[in-house]
Amino acid sequence: MATNLALDDALIQDAVEIGGHRTKKAAVTAALQEYVQRHRQRRVLDSFGCIDYDEEYDYKAQRRIE
Repeated sequence: MATNLALDDALIQDAVEIGGHRTKKAAVTAALQEYVQRHRQRRVLDSFGCIDYDEEYDYKAQRRIE
């Protein structure tokens, strides 16, 4: 999908150099992938403490059932 964006040229150049990318597109793609990954990780972290566990669950007993 072709997209036109007004991006800060200096910022893009820094991303290309720091990331060792060969093209601006590669730098932007890597940045977007990292952005998505971090937000997905944040959702997982936000779920800590929200999940109820059965304290009587015995995983060893589950192994013996087979």
